[in-house]
Amino acid sequence: MIELSIVIPAYNEQENLPTLVQGIMQALSEKATFEIVIVDDASTDDTQNICRQLKEKHPHLTYLRHVKNSGQSASVYTGVRHARFSLIATLDGDGQNPPTELEKLLAAHRSYVGCHEKTLFAGHRQKRQDPWIKRISSKIANKIRGSLLKDNCPDTGCGLKLFHQKAFLTLPHFNHMHRFLPALYKRNGFSVMNVPIQHAPRQFGVSKYNTWGRLRVGIIDLFGVAWLARRPCHPMTEENTHE
Repeated sequence: MIELSIVIPAYNEQENLPTLVQGIMQALSEKATFEIVIVDDASTDDTQNICRQLKEKHPHLTYLRHVKNSGQSASVYTGVRHARFSLIATLDGDGQNPPTELEKLLAAHRSYVGCHEKTLFAGHRQKRQDPWIKRISSKIANKIRGSLLKDNCPDTGCGLKLFHQKAFLTLPHFNHMHRFLPALYKRNGFSVMNVPIQHAPRQFGVSKYNTWGRLRVGIIDLFGVAWLARRPCHPMTEENTHE
């Protein structure tokens, strides 16, 4: 049976996390040996108490909390570093990534003929359940990013991804890196496989990103990642056979 660590970055998602954890249990309880790692990014609501209650109910759930709010990329990175298993899946804490869609990424992983350990399996949201302004801005941003970075990924903002711990930890680590994983994988000489998945509407709470704020930092990050992409560093070695 496959062993899987599921990393969930969360900030003020007290109402969404119980349903999300229950959905993961139902989706994977008979298909994998798994752990759930929730990284609370210094939430100001009741997320901390909710997660402690969930941990009492589900012993295989790990709860980590940042001392100060550090961003989604930092939360993902913290969760990956503390994961028990080498195969990692990430899900957004807002519940918009249905846990049942994990099976599509796992199926893609099973059928993949390349190097699994150096491949990112990235969810591609179909029929996004977001406000129209968010859908339009994301579509424009994806086109600009794709034309500049050539990352061959139509939806880098999707939180549902599957990858191996060791490969992820070799990537450059910076704020907002989670939005550029395909480009960073390609920079390291790794591969990316896009997997169509379904998307769900947000049931509780509000998005932690606003359109203009995301656009502002996105432009800065985009040029930074473009700079990195032009400077790959993955030299090949050969065995020295001389005595």
